[in-house]
Amino acid sequence: QVQLVESGGGLVQPGGSLRLSCAASGFTLDYYAIGWFRQAPGKEREGVSCSNSDSSEYYADSLKGRFTISRDNAKNAVYLQMNSLKPEDTAAYYCAADFHVGTASIEEYEYDYWGQGTQVTVSS
Repeated sequence: QVQLVESGGGLVQPGGSLRLSCAASGFTLDYYAIGWFRQAPGKEREGVSCSNSDSSEYYADSLKGRFTISRDNAKNAVYLQMNSLKPEDTAAYYCAADFHVGTASIEEYEYDYWGQGTQVTVSS
C-alpha cells in the first residue's frame, strides 16, 4: 500500500528555517518523482518543488534560493529545506508521488498519491 507521511512542520519565526520530511512506503522511491506542494488558507494548492528519479529538480520561481529539495533513496525519503521563511510561507505542506513514466514538474495533475500534510506557520 502506497503511503506518504510528512513531518517536520511547526511554528517558526520569520527568517527561520525548517526541514520537512516525506517518508514513503509501499514503493521504492528510486524510480519516481516526488513533489512538494502547499496550500495556504483561502488559497489554491500550489507547487513548491519536485525531485525526479534522474536527479532533475523543479522549483517554483518565487521560492528559488530559499527552498531546497533533496532525496535519500536508501531511506525512501525526500526532504524540503526551507530557509529565510516568511509569513507568506504559512501553509499546509504536502508531498506527492508521481508514478508516471518520465520526469515531473510541479503540476498537481501529474501526481498520483498524496500525503496528509504538515502545517508550517511562520509568525513572530
